[in-house]
Amino acid sequence: MNDDAHVLVVDDDARLRTLLSRYLAENGFRVSTATHAQDARDKLRFLAPDALVLDVMMPGETGLALTAALRAENATVPILLLTARGAPEDRIAGFESGADDYLGKPFEPRELVLRLRAMLRRVAARAEAAPAGPLRLGRLEFDTGRGELSGPEGVVHLTGGEGALLAALAARPNEVLTREDIVAALGMDETGERAIDVQVTRLRRKIEVDPREPRFLHTVRGRGYVLKPGV
Repeated sequence: MNDDAHVLVVDDDARLRTLLSRYLAENGFRVSTATHAQDARDKLRFLAPDALVLDVMMPGETGLALTAALRAENATVPILLLTARGAPEDRIAGFESGADDYLGKPFEPRELVLRLRAMLRRVAARAEAAPAGPLRLGRLEFDTGRGELSGPEGVVHLTGGEGALLAALAARPNEVLTREDIVAALGMDETGERAIDVQVTRLRRKIEVDPREPRFLHTVRGRGYVLKPGV
């Protein structure tokens, strides 16, 4: 499924950049590289990679900042962050910025390959499983195929995490998804459960008239969350 997938690796460490490029190429990926955030921006003007691998702790604009900026520009490319900072709050910050996955250093290159393949499979599966037609959320409409939320005033910006959460819930409307279900659907590890609650709060601010009295995205106490579309 992921044969010849194109990955852009962004890391200021020349040695690691070379090692990752070589290993990914040996495992069937096409690879481009960038040395810092601006270099990545320049290359994204003419490249359309299937995934990005970003180092978090780059000089200048960090991987977190670049991820957030790309999501603000409505870029939907899957993003995997690499960082030596592996505390739960750092992982949550990564998911909040819009990243799709997070891998702490040091890591086995094989794990990176497996995570990239899993991330690409999830993207393909979401597209295939998306219900036909848009999903109505009051005055808003979620295009399940494009992963785009829009309303009377135009497109509503969603971060990568918010978009992925809404897509996971929209794929199974009116069905309760546990936090474990959502973590699995988004490909997070066990620390992702804390990030889910944060993403739910942020998403409600964008789809609900009153986030304190949600009409569409409900908490089912002791079980999880359910999306109930409607007009």
